[in-house]
Amino acid sequence: MLGKQRQKANLRRELVGRLSALLVQHKRLAEGHLQIFLSRYCPLLYGHKRIPLKLLLGYCAGNLWAANCLPTLYYVAVPCLCLLKGISLFPKRSSPWVLLFAYVAFAHTAYCLGEFLWCGGTFKGWCNNQRMWMFKRTTSYFFAFLDNILELLGYSKAAFAITEKVADEDVLKRYEQELIEFAATSPMFDILATLAMINLFSSLGAIKKIILDADQYFDVLDRYGLQIFLCLLLVTVNFPVYQALFFRKDSGRMPSSVTFKSIIFALLACSITMY
Repeated sequence: MLGKQRQKANLRRELVGRLSALLVQHKRLAEGHLQIFLSRYCPLLYGHKRIPLKLLLGYCAGNLWAANCLPTLYYVAVPCLCLLKGISLFPKRSSPWVLLFAYVAFAHTAYCLGEFLWCGGTFKGWCNNQRMWMFKRTTSYFFAFLDNILELLGYSKAAFAITEKVADEDVLKRYEQELIEFAATSPMFDILATLAMINLFSSLGAIKKIILDADQYFDVLDRYGLQIFLCLLLVTVNFPVYQALFFRKDSGRMPSSVTFKSIIFALLACSITMY
């Protein structure tokens, strides 16, 4: 009995890890899938007339994980930066076209949430799952896509990155408290923190615009309503990142170097956009 409990404890300790290790593992998966898609074993070519079209499309959805970084990075960064510049990217709130955006967003969110709850998950678990979805697309998938492009151009070769598999007691304790484990200096965290700071600065800029243009309050909301909502939503999603950057005192917080670089890069991006 004690032996089984000890085995379960050891297995749990191996399963619980740092966010950096999880992102690296997803980078490997996405990079390998994209390599298959770009090779002669691409499902659309190699599986033509061999397997059904629906199955081909299913394989391609997995093979193109890395390419999903491009639209995600666009929606995370470009609307927020354009908001600082005063450029409207979405229909006005009074336009009938806004119903299309609202329907797509609501239908997708409701379906994902319903499916997650039906499979036994919780609302908080679904929120964390959506958060990790964005983290992986803006970091793991981006580096997987970039490495594949560089390899095709002959500038780099695939390398195997070793990740830590065993968690200590402090990591296990924070895992039980549902705290994300950062505690590493990584280019992925630089991107993650910089995007979070861009979202925060854009949201503060939008609030400033609303306060200063109080006499045109409804006009500002009508023109930039969807972009402001998107920025505030991204700030909510990145809340654990802000905690790790500024408020957490444990060893799982963001390194000070990442905090410093993210603020500098975000201020630089916002300044270039505004001027």
